[in-house]
Amino acid sequence: METRVESNAREGGTARLEPRLELQHASKSFGRVRALIDGSLTLWPGEVHALLGENGAGKSTLVKILAGVYLPDGGELRIDGAARQFATPAQARDAGIAVIYQEPMLFFDLSIAENIYMGRQPLDRFGRIDYDAMHRDVAALLASLGVDLKPERVVRGLSIADQQVIEIAKALSLNANVLVMDEPTAALSLPEVERLFTIARKLRDRGAAVLFITHRLEEVFALAQHVTIMRDGAKVFDAPTSALTTREIVAKMVGRDLATFYPKAEVQPGEVLLRVRGLTRRGVFKDIAFDVRAGEIVALAGLVGAGRSEVARAIFGIDACDAGEVQIAGKPLRMGEPAAAVRAGLALVPEDRRQQGLALELSIARNASMTVLGRLVRFGLISAGRESQLAGQWGTRLRLKAGDLNAPVGTLSGGNQQKVVLGKWLATGPKVLIIDEPTRGIDVGAKAEVYGALAELVRGGMAVLMISSELPEVLGMADRVLVMHEGRITADIARADASEERIMSAALGQANIHLGHAA
Repeated sequence: METRVESNAREGGTARLEPRLELQHASKSFGRVRALIDGSLTLWPGEVHALLGENGAGKSTLVKILAGVYLPDGGELRIDGAARQFATPAQARDAGIAVIYQEPMLFFDLSIAENIYMGRQPLDRFGRIDYDAMHRDVAALLASLGVDLKPERVVRGLSIADQQVIEIAKALSLNANVLVMDEPTAALSLPEVERLFTIARKLRDRGAAVLFITHRLEEVFALAQHVTIMRDGAKVFDAPTSALTTREIVAKMVGRDLATFYPKAEVQPGEVLLRVRGLTRRGVFKDIAFDVRAGEIVALAGLVGAGRSEVARAIFGIDACDAGEVQIAGKPLRMGEPAAAVRAGLALVPEDRRQQGLALELSIARNASMTVLGRLVRFGLISAGRESQLAGQWGTRLRLKAGDLNAPVGTLSGGNQQKVVLGKWLATGPKVLIIDEPTRGIDVGAKAEVYGALAELVRGGMAVLMISSELPEVLGMADRVLVMHEGRITADIARADASEERIMSAALGQANIHLGHAA
């Protein structure tokens, strides 16, 4: 058994000789599928512990064992030194384990206080719910977390970030001392992420053990003191965060050494393929102007709400504009008509692939060929053979992991769904690709493959406009960075001059850096 003490005292932790939670050699199978082969994890009080791994590595199965959703087939679980086994989520909760999911499960028509005390409301001497006592308790809980929310506030309309805070407050009210945060930042803005991190550090400093699951490696280094990495259903590595680099973590996760995580193609930019001038939509963005050249990746960065996705939608013709002009390869684009944009050689991979990019109930092959179905028609019917051939070609090129192209696309992992959306649009043969949040919600191995696909596209002469909220991704892949703040471009930064500090300064409206239109 691991007996480290030194990590418990660092960064405000409470020194204890005994782990808060130990899971040793847990296994779980579903029929012939071995979802978890050797799940092992040790959580110490006063520590944030990151659990990393690609989709399918076994993280979700391990978390569901801790939460009492799954009963393991084998292995041992200890809480504060005592052997435990959970047959229901209620048993895990009573043992002090709380799971904060990416999308909280709350009753929207009830108040914050009612959600936190659901099923265990304090009663007065007449047996009625004591709302005053409940509101006082919840107000104290929220104040201890440093958030300004009213206990009487109805949950409906609250942001995902505020809903997560309610789940955390509920966990504290239940005296939870192990908090599992499962991809909690995926739908949060940067200020909301910072607030969540502040809360996580407060919980750590009170002696809780915090298990943090994320695909964003910069968050690991910002928050976690220890890292456990899983691959193919088993723990393959763990170490203090301070002893690791991003490159080492990626190599352990994917099981191979990566020459580089960001395979930036060194290409001499060619002719201007996308030219935007004076693009304006009242109340959303104003006077947007920039160029993207053949063989160039231009990143559009900025905080959530700055107008980046709205600019992309307007260029593609989904949303109307009040003024401005777009040219593709020197020819004016008819605004407000997506079909005209596609014919001109423009493709848009949207941010929300599940809602806007895919028909989840249709097959992988149908989704991959949806933009070019006209080419696949024979005698008035879609040729299934041609459809499968096209999907197979793009699947091979993008390294799609799918056993059956006729299976519903909704059965694929997030990374493979993104590849299907990308392949669907690349099948149109575009000159210009606009890709919005290309790696949101996908694991690190899939990210590397998407980056490789983008590098291959620009080597082939395509122009890419990449909208991204991940600064390492922007710095790693972009030739130039355009930064937006409140609907305007506030900076145009060359790759050699780009840094997180300069980008964030411009995103906050504190800089105006070289607002030219060309590279």
